[in-house]
Amino acid sequence: MTKLKWGMIGGGEGSQIGPAHRLGAVADGRFELVAGALDHRPAKGKAFAESLGIDSSRAYGSWSEMLDGEKNRDDAINLVTVATPNATHFEITKSFLEAGFNVLCEKPMTMTVEEGEEIYKIAQKSGKVFSVNYCYSAYPMVRQARAMVRSGDIGKLRLIITNFSHGHHADAEDAENPRVRWRYDPQMAGVSGQFADCGIHAMHMASFISDDTVDSLSADFASTISTRILEDDAFVNFRLSKGTVGRLWTSSVAIGRQHGFDIQIFGETGGLRWASEQPNQLIYTPLSGRTQIIEKGEADLYEDAKRLTRVAIAHPEGFPLAVANMYMDLADAISGSDRDGLPTAQDGLRSMAAVYAAVKSAKQNGSWVDARPPIFSDENKL
Repeated sequence: MTKLKWGMIGGGEGSQIGPAHRLGAVADGRFELVAGALDHRPAKGKAFAESLGIDSSRAYGSWSEMLDGEKNRDDAINLVTVATPNATHFEITKSFLEAGFNVLCEKPMTMTVEEGEEIYKIAQKSGKVFSVNYCYSAYPMVRQARAMVRSGDIGKLRLIITNFSHGHHADAEDAENPRVRWRYDPQMAGVSGQFADCGIHAMHMASFISDDTVDSLSADFASTISTRILEDDAFVNFRLSKGTVGRLWTSSVAIGRQHGFDIQIFGETGGLRWASEQPNQLIYTPLSGRTQIIEKGEADLYEDAKRLTRVAIAHPEGFPLAVANMYMDLADAISGSDRDGLPTAQDGLRSMAAVYAAVKSAKQNGSWVDARPPIFSDENKL
């Protein structure tokens, strides 16, 4: 099988997310890293790219230089990953999509709803493969949960409880650390801090597993460290289009929690629970029945869960392999095979609309507001 050519923007030396992309993209031999603009400092980015084996002619000093260099090549990249700071996602993604490239963008897709709608329209018009890196949806047992909901194994959904909370930004003495401070600075992070950073992963997961979309929400935001402008803790009530009730908590000051991303789905005939810190297991309780642990790698899983299982039962699969599942589905999509679970521009747009709705609600003391992007909203329904 001929490897697809892959390029990366951002994710350079010292990046938190860069290594996961580089491990995930090459895990199945479907992609080869051939181009990169890996740092906003040109010399440092070029040097790091070359240290990864990228030819010096394709180790670029900036994303615009990479765009100019790649679009005129006969062997141009088949996919570009945008792993830069949030405020740059829109311009880079828009430019590469319009130039005819397939794109994977880190979340949040954009900084505003208007930018999100533009990316959605461009992606639709271009016909190119575009995805947002909501990679938690690519864990095998998350796909098992989605398949169980779709198959009616827990009946009509009633309630979803989800959270993404940690305590790694709880030290007020560390509030001026550049790696922390930018997340609560509107100039760099946008209108929301913790909800836009982690909360939208939890909200996307609720929509993904339930196979539904968020219609309206009510939010309460708090900045528990006084020097922060944006929230470091948020609670969001939400309603899905089919009537399911949702509750979401996200925090960065929850001391003792390491990576507290989990979700519970309650239906008329059963309940499910999945946690990112125990990703190999899905907890299933049928109505009036015993709680069961469904293990990754078991023989009787739904097909999508089987397909994305990489190693034998009882062996752990972690975050880089969830990212690898994203890249495997991207490779299939680029090659012409649609993958139902791949997050799209619509997912990115709905997330940004939810962020702005939550900000609006929090400023209005938790009033219920429409959480849908304007291009998808129905004024007669709330």
